[in-house]
Amino acid sequence: MEEIDVVKSLAALAHPLRLRVFRALVVVGKEGLTPGTMSEALGIPAATLSFHLKELTSAGLATQERASRNLIYRAAYDRMNAVLGYLTENCCQGLPCLDAVAACQC
Repeated sequence: MEEIDVVKSLAALAHPLRLRVFRALVVVGKEGLTPGTMSEALGIPAATLSFHLKELTSAGLATQERASRNLIYRAAYDRMNAVLGYLTENCCQGLPCLDAVAACQC
């Protein structure tokens, strides 16, 4: 993963509401969430949520899929794991001290 991509992802998560939205998407898993469900569950106005979802999608941390009349948002686990891998790739002087974390693939 390129450094610029990591910076873009981290910048997207550097806002409290976006972090809450991303964590909600991670928790729900591959099923994903509709904006309406997220708005209600997180107490975020629809227009505000839309802006933050756009930022997460632009950073590659969330995906959007149309299902009939609904939009479904999901966490982009591959991107999340790539960012985590980038941040930990040289930890412990290259020794495999984070095997359990590195093996966690959603």
